[in-house]
Amino acid sequence: MKAITVRDREAGLAGMVLEERPYPHAAENDVVVQVHAAGFTPGELGWPATWTDRAGRDRTPSVPGHELSGVVVGLGFGTTGLSLGQRVFGMADWARDGSLAEYIAVEARNLAPLPADVDHVTAAALPISGLTAWQGLFDHGRLEAGQTVLIHGVAGAVGSMAAQLANAAGARVIGTGRASDREPADALGVDEFVDLESEKFEEVGSVDLVFDVIGGEILDRSAALINPGGALVTITLPPKVRPADGRAVFFVVEPGRPQLVELVQRVRYGRITPSVGSVRALPDAVAAFQPATRARGKTIIQLSQ
Repeated sequence: MKAITVRDREAGLAGMVLEERPYPHAAENDVVVQVHAAGFTPGELGWPATWTDRAGRDRTPSVPGHELSGVVVGLGFGTTGLSLGQRVFGMADWARDGSLAEYIAVEARNLAPLPADVDHVTAAALPISGLTAWQGLFDHGRLEAGQTVLIHGVAGAVGSMAAQLANAAGARVIGTGRASDREPADALGVDEFVDLESEKFEEVGSVDLVFDVIGGEILDRSAALINPGGALVTITLPPKVRPADGRAVFFVVEPGRPQLVELVQRVRYGRITPSVGSVRALPDAVAAFQPATRARGKTIIQLSQ
């Protein structure tokens, strides 16, 4: 099969190539999926799991990309819940070969059935952004109807998904970003937008939850806004400054079938829409990692029509 691989951590993008790789083996509780569309995170070449397995051993050449949508073409021993020929989508394990390949072996529990009325490109843009937003808002942030959430980076892939989910949950949504993000934020239905280049987000007053995807000074300054019993939640680094009377949470997104099912049902009924930017072919995946080539929204690699 054809796949994008990386071999040399020091080489970075210069060491990323399209090459022939062995067909994947389905271990116990795995499925093999023919990938129709895949997503990636631009910074994943800096992640340790891209280069080593869970025991810290070198696992190169490795295949990047951790979001996928496709069709089950193989079952490992003991696999239940999915069947041959079934349309599925979900996340690949961080420390295993990823989705920028024609076929991938992935744990069945990391995948969910894909309804026939949701296309593979849309589904491939959903797992990481959707699960990150869901877990940040509801599992860690404990957001409820009537509360106020401040979302830093609201126009990005994760932020836009968080805004839509928070709106649907009955929360008041304040978003931040660059001046160019104002129009996309308005389209998401945010109640208030703050331009971080010219306005102070502290002027919005206290909030029940801050969901941060930016980090740094923005994260540090946000702690003072948290209402008693509220939460400061981030996916960047553990917060240095904690709320005076609230929780500070750093988390890494985890795959999960029940949440994937909830997310794709919301897509089906138009309640949320993943942010898809450009759609490119597998040979163009190396170029798609280059910052200068990225469009707004998530870049999706389409391997099959």
